[in-house]
Amino acid sequence: MAQSTVTLASGKEMPLVGFGLWKVPKETAADTVYNAIKAGYRLFDGAYDYQNEKEAGEGIRRAIADGLVTRDQIFITTKLWNNYHRREHALAMAQKQNETWGLGYIDLFLMHFPCALKYIDPAERQYPAWWMDDAGTVETDKVPIRETWEAMEEIVDSGIARSIGVSNFQAQSIYDILTYARHPLSALQIEHHPYLVQPDLIQVAQENGIVVTAYSSFGPQSFVELPAQFSEKAKDIPLLFDAGPVKALAAKYQVTPAQVLLRWATQRNIAVIPKSNNVSRLAQNLDVVGFDMTADELQSIAALDKGLRFNDPGHYLPNHPIRIFA
Repeated sequence: MAQSTVTLASGKEMPLVGFGLWKVPKETAADTVYNAIKAGYRLFDGAYDYQNEKEAGEGIRRAIADGLVTRDQIFITTKLWNNYHRREHALAMAQKQNETWGLGYIDLFLMHFPCALKYIDPAERQYPAWWMDDAGTVETDKVPIRETWEAMEEIVDSGIARSIGVSNFQAQSIYDILTYARHPLSALQIEHHPYLVQPDLIQVAQENGIVVTAYSSFGPQSFVELPAQFSEKAKDIPLLFDAGPVKALAAKYQVTPAQVLLRWATQRNIAVIPKSNNVSRLAQNLDVVGFDMTADELQSIAALDKGLRFNDPGHYLPNHPIRIFA
């Protein structure tokens, strides 16, 4: 049976199941995080782009003050946004984000995407997303990945972050970082669900001691509620909860389809970061290391693969596609 933590290449332990903060409204984030801690969650996956780091940190500090947890029992992942890839901007943003969380340090700091956008002063446009202005202009910048990675290593040296990694990277960029990395590349976070299995990429990571975290474990379910340009690929796709193998295994093991999808990942030592505002689902999503499927059953889920990626800036930025997955 799987363990409830995984060991990063940095030597730090990371929970195998966490709580994802993407799409959690900042107005409710503090209470959501506090309640997730009460339910047993210890890993919280955030990002500058999610616009709720301050409130999430408030929820954690409240839980610490109330004696529910100590800081060393909590694991915070957050991410460097694309406008801050230059060394000086990455260093400044890491410090700013750490202060915003208000927890002393960041456990895992990831490069959010393998592409640099032109710098925007946060005082002028705090959360730029992919756009430079209200007109939707996208402007890339000529910053090599190596410059950003070495800045992240300095962030470890400074004590702001304990471990570093990447998100939305493909194998070639990973191999390149491994040739010059001074601090280990500890983690790779990717879109991973039965419609987008990416077995070769996962194998590359695991062969090189890089822990994989899956986001959007429920596939189209994560995207159908988004604005049109982000939900277009998901709107007519059958939900994974209704897929034959998933429903059959849920019935066999007396768990929910969501638990089957999450266990499909965790049983292969892939961390997951689901979210829910429902108390019973919070507990169910956390309870996904307590049963083992057979190898054939795992493969029956993987056989649903369609190579279908929902989080793709090559698709949802039609006026300036950034084809990082080409």
